Amino acid sequence: VQLQASGGGLVQPGGSVRLSCAASGIIGRITSMTWYRQAPGKQRELVATIASGGTTDYADSVKGRFTISRDNAKNTVYLQMNSLKPEDTAVYYCSADQIYYNSHDEPVVSKHWGQGTLVTVSS
Repeated sequence: VQLQASGGGLVQPGGSVRLSCAASGIIGRITSMTWYRQAPGKQRELVATIASGGTTDYADSVKGRFTISRDNAKNTVYLQMNSLKPEDTAVYYCSADQIYYNSHDEPVVSKHWGQGTLVTVSS
């Protein structure tokens, strides 16, 4: 599975940006799709996740400001980021969990990562 993220850039505090991440090369089924971020000098943290059925979960720091969504037909996940703060500055990574069944009919689960896109919130 290859993941291509886009949409990052420089945005002013209080502004908005939408990230996209498209998955390709899928051999099974994509289950959860998740956005993570890593700020300079900090560990990577989960931002938001969405299951194939649409159930979502968010980090407390972004609840009410960010919205994750997905288009299953396009195997694409989005992150709408509003009311951005300087502390949202980070490289944002998308990930996708894939499940398929091997020749022995056993489930194989794998996690795949995109290349990251930088979001800088600054005036």
